[in-house]
Amino acid sequence: MDRLIYTAASGAKHILEQQATTSHNLANVSTTGFRAQIDSFRAVQVQGGTLPTRAFVVDATVGADFSSGPLQATGRDLDVAIKGKGWIALQMPDGSEAYTRNGALQMNENGLLTGPGGNPVAGDGGTISVPPEVTVTVGGDGTISTIATSTKPGAATVLGRLKLVNPPEADLVRGDDGLFRLKDGKAAPADPLVAVAGGTLEGSNVSPVDSMVNMISLARSFETQMSLLKNAENNATKATQILALG
Repeated sequence: MDRLIYTAASGAKHILEQQATTSHNLANVSTTGFRAQIDSFRAVQVQGGTLPTRAFVVDATVGADFSSGPLQATGRDLDVAIKGKGWIALQMPDGSEAYTRNGALQMNENGLLTGPGGNPVAGDGGTISVPPEVTVTVGGDGTISTIATSTKPGAATVLGRLKLVNPPEADLVRGDDGLFRLKDGKAAPADPLVAVAGGTLEGSNVSPVDSMVNMISLARSFETQMSLLKNAENNATKATQILALG
């Protein structure tokens, strides 16, 4: 059997995996604060008893694209977007922290300020609770303040401050829930230089045009691998015919 089929099949398999990644990015082109996943191919030489003349292709996930997405004004009091680098810290059920760029904050039935997925937002003094019948304002440094709406408006009451962090991107890894965490599982320190914009959300950083072009390129590469498999089959058929004549 021609060993070409192993090389071509290896290429086809990993092209399909990279198409799945590109499809996943395209599916999240409208997801708030989404960071595109980046894959790459690398060649792995086949080791054996003969000369190393062949190489298999391997699809490797190298990480995420941490470039910023477009900012979109919403006017909603609890929408915040990170300006430049940085992340919003969330308190997870196991006590650990996770980080997101999705600043579409909510209040649950207990008045607790939560992020995407219902996880409480981490503040400088723990979680942040918002009393009823107030107007919430988020300052540029992440300070949460309120003004009562049921009584004569008075001075603003400061409830706390969002924990904003900016760890090295190389130390971040994406979890199955789409949130990022530090590779060592520790909590990142708050960074006072991280700023937010209230009434604004950050869009996905996925470029639909680039993703579609990549999808077409991968489809053509897959067709090439299929042609190689077909050629290997034709060669085997002709070799069998020649041997039969002998």
